[in-house]
Amino acid sequence: MPNPDKVGAVAEITSRFNRSSAVVLTDYRGLTVAQLKELRTALGATSTYAVVKNTLTKRAVSAVGYDDLAPLLIGPTAIAFIEGEPVEAAKALRNFSRTNPLLIIKGGVLDGKMLSTEEINSLADLESREVLLGRLAGGMKASLSKAAALFQAPLSQVARLAAALAEKKPAEAASEAPAVEAGTEAPAADSSPPPEAADNSVASADTPS
Repeated sequence: MPNPDKVGAVAEITSRFNRSSAVVLTDYRGLTVAQLKELRTALGATSTYAVVKNTLTKRAVSAVGYDDLAPLLIGPTAIAFIEGEPVEAAKALRNFSRTNPLLIIKGGVLDGKMLSTEEINSLADLESREVLLGRLAGGMKASLSKAAALFQAPLSQVARLAAALAEKKPAEAASEAPAVEAGTEAPAADSSPPPEAADNSVASADTPS
């Protein structure tokens, strides 16, 4: 007869996987209770960092279709279940591991896709979903339906779109620049600033970069 406690534990882990937009598996061996508390605080209120039993977690990853995580479930394992912003959580884990090398990032899942340690570190270098979506909204004329689709898109897809847009802008600027006819000289630019610019040479501290 199945042990009710184990059945309940597997159900809880499975539920956490289902609720999370991303999960990161770590080896916490050697970290103190105080350091684990520090990491939980750094991850924020929308993430849960839990020590798990590998045997029970293997059943949970099988139930949610994350079988590729099973080989990572060896040794002391703690999982960051991320329900909020995956980029910010990845930054918190990477920054913590830099100052506390005993924390080892094994791998994880983002939007249902398996991530290696290197990919999680690369995720930490991205900007947040809000910043990426803002960049896209400012650089493309999307219909309401397209805009709605972007807000629902996986973070990895949004990041690729933002990168493509960033590469497209310089090319468009170069193609739109007026050509100077051969044998003619371009008009000399007036080197003196207009009167209204003279008093505004220093940008306001509130001006976005």
